[in-house]
Amino acid sequence: MRSLTLFSKNEYLERITKVKKKMEEKGLDVLFISDPANINYLTGYDGWSFYVPQMVIVFLEEDEPYWFGRAQDVNGARATSWLSPCRLLSYDDEYVHSRIKHPMEVLASWMKRYKTKVKRAGVEMEAYYFSPRALQRLERKCSWLRFNDAHLLVNEVRMIKSNTEIMYMKKAGNIAELAMEAGYNAVQEGARVCDVAAAISQAQISGTAEFGGDYPAIVPLLPAGALTYAPHISWTDEALKSGDPVIIELAGCYGRYHAPLARTVSANKPNDIMTRLAEAVTEGIETVLDQIKPGLSCEEIEQLWQETIARHGYCKDSRIGYSIGVNYPPDWGEHTASLRPGDKTILEPNMAFHLIPGIWLEDVGVEISESFVVTEEGCELLCRFPR
Repeated sequence: MRSLTLFSKNEYLERITKVKKKMEEKGLDVLFISDPANINYLTGYDGWSFYVPQMVIVFLEEDEPYWFGRAQDVNGARATSWLSPCRLLSYDDEYVHSRIKHPMEVLASWMKRYKTKVKRAGVEMEAYYFSPRALQRLERKCSWLRFNDAHLLVNEVRMIKSNTEIMYMKKAGNIAELAMEAGYNAVQEGARVCDVAAAISQAQISGTAEFGGDYPAIVPLLPAGALTYAPHISWTDEALKSGDPVIIELAGCYGRYHAPLARTVSANKPNDIMTRLAEAVTEGIETVLDQIKPGLSCEEIEQLWQETIARHGYCKDSRIGYSIGVNYPPDWGEHTASLRPGDKTILEPNMAFHLIPGIWLEDVGVEISESFVVTEEGCELLCRFPR
């Protein structure tokens, strides 16, 4: 059967080893993983099945983890993961969206039959797709287990990428460039904002002549006209007027690895306020990128930005970036390091970030961003598109 696994088995085993080391530090015998990005990271499993309960279970004393999901998704696990067939566990469709039964009851029964010697379990308390009911059923049916919060345990391992992961992110960066070019070209007086989004989406999926694109974790965000002060607005069907600004935030995605990119474009000549704001944002970005190197902390990077834009009379009270990598909807961020005051995470080679120091005022905003990888001496951009 054709395999869609993107990494060698050795790389997956190295990831498992790193995760087990953190499990030992926390005193965990077993780890229940429900974040789709972490499931993918540890097993390679890739499917749009996260709308129903699914998990990967890592036992400290076993070399290979288990995948647990809907029965009709087992073939997807066979096609995309490196796991042995005997490691693929499932539940029947009668458990899907049932008001009475829950898939975690099936997993708990399996645990009770085979794994009663393990005592301390870790679960991802703040994972998007791990519900309170799922935890309730696990706790009720696995009464011998003591459950602990292991939120971000795998995410922290993900922060330092392998060279193969960086290669995939660079491919995502190539796709982001093409998508941004398509969006830029579509911003014309009289064009509908939804048609700008359509042009971007087509380019994101078509990718390049050498490789296609994957669906990104976030749809194109396109605050336009009077809405640029609201950073997370998507498209409307309104037509652009002369001078209307459009913020384009998107990402290229390859093999679930992301390279986000944002630019602010104007339908014809922008007004003076937008121009001054863009100059401040651009200078801040360039100052930060020139100074990034291993050994700096996240908060030191943010301070460089604040000092630069302060000379233009601006300030920004939200973070200016975050770590990125493999992910699924609804977010491409890793939820670990953030470029903001108080974050003392030290930059290391092969960490990747989305630097997004936009400034949103009361009635207007400018957003320009770059994705970069920390190198031995500085940083390397994942995308090349004029600011």
